[in-house]
Amino acid sequence: MEILTLPALLKKNALRFGDKKIALREKEFGIWQSVTWKEYFDHIKYLALGLLELGYEPGGKLAVIGDNRPEWLYSELAIQCLGGAVVGIYPDSHLEQVQYIIDHSDSIFIMVEDQEQTDKILDIKDNIPKVKKVIVDDMKGMRSYDEPILIPFKKVQESGREIDRKEPKLFDSYLEKLGQDDVAMVLYTSGTTGLPKGAMLTHKNMFKMIENFDRVDPAYETDNHVSFLPLPWIGEQATAVAWNLYKGVTINFAEKVETVSHDIREIGPNLLLAPPRYWEAMCSDIQVRIQDAVWIKRFIYKLFMPVGYRTAEMRLKGEKPGTFWFLLDRICYLLLFRSLKNYLGLTRLRNVYTGGAPLGPEIFNFFMALGINIKQVYGQTETSGVSVLHPGDKIKLNTVGLPIPDVEIKISDQGEILIKGPTVFKGYYKSEEETKKTIIDGWVHTGDEGIKDEDGQLIMIDRQKDVMHLADGSKFSPQLIENKLKFSLYILDAMVVGKDRPFIGAMIIMDMANMGKWAENNKLTYTTYTDLSQKPEVYDVIAKEIAVINKSLPKVARVKRFVMLYKELDADDDELTRTRKLRRSVVGERYSALLDALYGDKEELDVEADIRYRDGTGFRMKTSVMIKEVETAG
Repeated sequence: MEILTLPALLKKNALRFGDKKIALREKEFGIWQSVTWKEYFDHIKYLALGLLELGYEPGGKLAVIGDNRPEWLYSELAIQCLGGAVVGIYPDSHLEQVQYIIDHSDSIFIMVEDQEQTDKILDIKDNIPKVKKVIVDDMKGMRSYDEPILIPFKKVQESGREIDRKEPKLFDSYLEKLGQDDVAMVLYTSGTTGLPKGAMLTHKNMFKMIENFDRVDPAYETDNHVSFLPLPWIGEQATAVAWNLYKGVTINFAEKVETVSHDIREIGPNLLLAPPRYWEAMCSDIQVRIQDAVWIKRFIYKLFMPVGYRTAEMRLKGEKPGTFWFLLDRICYLLLFRSLKNYLGLTRLRNVYTGGAPLGPEIFNFFMALGINIKQVYGQTETSGVSVLHPGDKIKLNTVGLPIPDVEIKISDQGEILIKGPTVFKGYYKSEEETKKTIIDGWVHTGDEGIKDEDGQLIMIDRQKDVMHLADGSKFSPQLIENKLKFSLYILDAMVVGKDRPFIGAMIIMDMANMGKWAENNKLTYTTYTDLSQKPEVYDVIAKEIAVINKSLPKVARVKRFVMLYKELDADDDELTRTRKLRRSVVGERYSALLDALYGDKEELDVEADIRYRDGTGFRMKTSVMIKEVETAG
């Protein structure tokens, strides 16, 4: 009989690998701690039985809030083993968001990582009456806490171990009752257009997604993956949970967010999923380091990178490099590309993906020149993650590939991408009306605009609501232009506008680290982010960057005027989602005066804004913002 539940895969691997193979690794205090498959299974079994002791009820939900670590997976699989569902919460979510998700999902248990997350829950405990217990993993600093609702993670496992001694067949009886159509997780969407919605994904949804994904791009039990993206995101659920269980891939948890790059270098993963922001930052880091390198290294980089770009272009066209280019590429690899890949920890990479938002072709070309073939995957939470990707090495930069097996893709008469197959979610939790709007005759209406090319590959254009027209009717995709702009070393984020306007304008958010480095090298003094962002010299640098980028864009899509924002966009200010997608409507409304000024005759605008720090303090800021024309925009 086919295994179609995640816990069944867990048990299969525990029986197959036992203590002979590592399932998970976590870095603590600079040392990698290993967990075998048998230990993994036991941790989950004892926690699940402990949850029974705490009053688990059929179909119950367990919310998890914390960073990526083994205890996250133990909690998720423990509740699933009992027939319940996990509810993921981003660890940096607002208190209001945390309260909304816990209450809306009807979670009866919450697993929190440490004192910081515990304090969040205690602040809202009167507003989440359905919660029976808050399970705390790391009790450090909490000796004086005297709250009946709190219970240590290890204590729950100890009670589960005691139950297992008394009733050794109890756990297996729950596994046997588990069905493929039972809800395994409720993942809340990023909520770019309002309150987040809880997408219910079944065991079959996740199993079919990873089974068919693996048929296109197989993983192996000897593979390693570094988990650092938030587990409430479907992409990380696909790799760190589903692939781990389906193929026995070893999952390595980074020590903390700040050490991800170092930890990746230590592990040298075979599989890696990272958002566009990660690849953009990596590309930017290389360029900055090359600028600061000794002259011989700069010379080698400038000499050999064009060779990498040329051979990458041949591979994209399906051409086999001749003897001359093959030998030249090998020399470049030995003298440059190998050391760069080794520095980045990407030497062993085989399956490399990006998702969550489009990645600009310039970034793809850069990494392909190094011999790293990043694949842009396409899918949604509502389709269990990956629905479309490039088969094998057949990568086309302007497409996201072909549907995975058993998944159908079609384009509606309105140009909307529709998806059908066994990966389609069960619906939104407690929102039948929204479910009916999204799933029509078995097809998920994605809200994305796309087309198919001559090979049947999907080209994702943009969110339908974000595709815009200029005053003359010319159509353009803001996201495409923004991705081009973010390839610049000095641009962290951008928001493009132009709906019903005579030309395209942009609000630019500078990359403080790289722009600050430039200012230092050019002896330009400044005090704060705001001060540096409004320097005429900085505007000149950005204007030149945009002028270069404009040359790669159709004439209608070129940026004519821009303004530098005086602060970075922040998820805590609701300007970005937790997966760092732009909340276009929020940003457009909040900075409407700045954006409108792009189409006026002023060259400078006085603004006032409330700046709030993470500790809750803030001040009223007054500054002047320049508006600058890009002379070569055409």
